[in-house]
Amino acid sequence: MSDPLRLGIAGLGTVGCGVVKIIQQKANLLAARAGRPVVITAVSARTRDKDRGVDLSPYAWAVDPVVLAARDEVDVFVELMGGSDGPTKAATEAAIAAGKDVVTANKAMLAVNGQALAELAEAAGRVIRFEAAVAGGIPVVKALTEGLAGNQISRVMGVMNGTCNYILTRMQSAGLSYDEVFEEANKLGYLEADPNLDVGGIDAGHKLALLSAIAFGTAVDFDGVTLEGIGQVTIEDIEQAADMGFRIKLLGVARMTGRGLEQRMTPCLVPADSPLGQLEGGTNMVVLEGDAVGQIVLRGAGAGEGPTASAVLSDVMDIARGIRLPTFGQPAAGLEHAARAAVAVSAPYYLRLNLTDKPGALAKVASVLGDCGISIDRMRQPEHGGSEAPVLIVTHKVSAPSLADALEALPQTDVVLGQPVALRIENI
Repeated sequence: MSDPLRLGIAGLGTVGCGVVKIIQQKANLLAARAGRPVVITAVSARTRDKDRGVDLSPYAWAVDPVVLAARDEVDVFVELMGGSDGPTKAATEAAIAAGKDVVTANKAMLAVNGQALAELAEAAGRVIRFEAAVAGGIPVVKALTEGLAGNQISRVMGVMNGTCNYILTRMQSAGLSYDEVFEEANKLGYLEADPNLDVGGIDAGHKLALLSAIAFGTAVDFDGVTLEGIGQVTIEDIEQAADMGFRIKLLGVARMTGRGLEQRMTPCLVPADSPLGQLEGGTNMVVLEGDAVGQIVLRGAGAGEGPTASAVLSDVMDIARGIRLPTFGQPAAGLEHAARAAVAVSAPYYLRLNLTDKPGALAKVASVLGDCGISIDRMRQPEHGGSEAPVLIVTHKVSAPSLADALEALPQTDVVLGQPVALRIENI
């Protein structure tokens, strides 16, 4: 059997310890599948004496991850610390400079610095693998770079943040408000230390930017992702959307259009009977569409010790087997930033408005929409009391500029109270 592949692991949180457990418990299986042993030689974390529920005594300890990355007895630097810059980026650069391959679960680092790091690694003959950075245990990076390599990808979309999906589905099943479920999720430990990374769509936006780069052969452009979180979604929106046959999801969509690359991570309505509409709890789902294969749906755990550690090991095993691919599926030096699509592809929208309950109010709304070139597919007025009347509208396909004009004009009438809510309806 060949020489062992030696790992240095920086970061011993949930995922790092999960990787250690798999290697300790399945050493023979990994060796058989890789054709060589896979072993850990050194580790690093902020604190050494913490009880992590796993035996770390066989491994050398490094206080500084940058020092760990350059150790002679490390072949692959496994970065599981998190963060886009600082020690994470410095250690990754040190590993490449020292001739090490890199496996990371760090979507933030790659979304912000991925192009530069990929060019650095590939110029040095090294690889950076990041299956665990996107959708946890779902092998979507491998699907795009390998399984669907013969396809022209037309669209990538999916639910890529389990916390947001938990909040939205819990609101619907329990009839609770956003604030109530947010607090519940926080107590359960589902939210990041900075909750806006989850509910603001940033975490999922990082993932979408990485998948988009692979799918469309472009440089990673996280700044080009339109981000909108779920904080403005109300229980009323969820209930009314359900009555009309839809579910609300924080949905990532990327596609290459004639105007450029469109990347969105925003709340959308999807058909309730679609695969995305039926997705419950903290599960992730990614939908890939290619010209030869059609539509592929990948569903699974998007986070957690086991699923994410499994994804880390999939990259480690490829390196052990001698499989070496460019970071984003094509040589990084040849990737360029795509033009950003300034306008999203036209789509139907769900609108919720509060009107003054007086004759002629609906006619004024219809007149404004008509003047903006927006036609109505369906309209509903739920039961109500008092002086305000909620109105729900589903439009036919509308362009983003026309919608923006309508959203600006409606509050200027004397019948619309407050700012209308507009959610895109994405066909699956």
